[in-house]
Amino acid sequence: MAVLKQRVKLERRPTGPTREQRDRRAALAFLTPNAIGFLAFTLIPFAASLVLSFFDWPLIGSPSFAGIGNWSKLLTEDPNFWPVLWNTVYFAVAYVIGNLVVSLGLALWLSSRIHFKGLFRWVFFLPVVSPMVANAVVWRLLLTPNEGLFASISMILFGSPGPNWLGDTNWAMPAVIMMSIWQGFGYNMIIFVAGIGSIPQQVYEAAAIDGANWWQRTFRITLPLLTPSIFFAVIMTIISSLQTFAQPFILTSGGPGNSTTTLVYYLYQRGFQGYEMGYASTIAWSLFAIILVVTFIQYRGQDRWVNYQ
Repeated sequence: MAVLKQRVKLERRPTGPTREQRDRRAALAFLTPNAIGFLAFTLIPFAASLVLSFFDWPLIGSPSFAGIGNWSKLLTEDPNFWPVLWNTVYFAVAYVIGNLVVSLGLALWLSSRIHFKGLFRWVFFLPVVSPMVANAVVWRLLLTPNEGLFASISMILFGSPGPNWLGDTNWAMPAVIMMSIWQGFGYNMIIFVAGIGSIPQQVYEAAAIDGANWWQRTFRITLPLLTPSIFFAVIMTIISSLQTFAQPFILTSGGPGNSTTTLVYYLYQRGFQGYEMGYASTIAWSLFAIILVVTFIQYRGQDRWVNYQ
C-alpha cells in the first residue's frame, strides 16, 4: 500500500504553471509596454496619415474626401514640389558621398598604427552626440558673412570675405551639406572602424609576405571585406539624408527662396504653417515611396558588390 501511494504521488502532475508558461508570461510582460507604444505612436499614426492623404483637411474645420486630388495636385499642379524634390536629391547625393568618403578615410587612418586612437575617435564622434540645434547655431556663427570664421580665413588667404554662405542661392545648400557631413560622419566612421577591426590579421600578413603594399592591401583586402559595413552605412545614410529637416530649418529656414527646402521641411511648411494636413500627409507618403524604392533597389543590387564571405 505504501509503495502504491508513493507511485501516485510521483505520477501526480503539478498544479502550478510550468517553467515554459512562466517564461512566456514574463516575456509578454516585458514586450507589452513597447508594443503599446509602437501601436499608439507608430502604427496607428502611420495608418491615419495614409487615410488622411486622401482627404482635404484644413485642420481648423472638417475634413472632406478628396480621393486622389492631393496626389494629382502634388505631381502636376504644385510648382514647388519638383524643385523641392530636386533639393532633396541634391542634398542626399552630396551628403552620402561626402559622409562616406570622410568617414571611410578617417576609419582607415584610425585603423593604422597611430597614437591616441581613442582620443581621435572620441573627438570625431563628438558631433554625432551633440545636440543638432546647438551645432547648427554654432555653424550659423561660423558662416556669418564678413565676421564669421570662414569669412576671416577667406580674407587671410584670398583677400576677400568669400561668398555669403547662407544668403546666396548657389552656396546655401553646399553650406548645409558641409555642416551635415561634419555632424554625421562620426557614426559611419565607428561602423567602419569596427568592420576593419573584424578582418583577420592573417590575411594582411599573408598579403605582406606576398609583397603587397598599403594601396593593394586597402583596395584588394580591406574594402572588399568591408562591403557589408559599407552597404549598411549606405542604406542608413541615404534614408537619413532623405529625411533631413533640422539643418535647413535652423541654418536657412529653407531659403534663400526655396533653395534649401527639402521634402520634410516642405511637409512642415504645408502641414504646420499652412494647416493643410491632408496635403502634408501626401507629401509624407511620397517621401516614404521614394525611400522604399531606393532601399529596394539597393537590396536587389547588393549581390553584385557586397561580399559576405
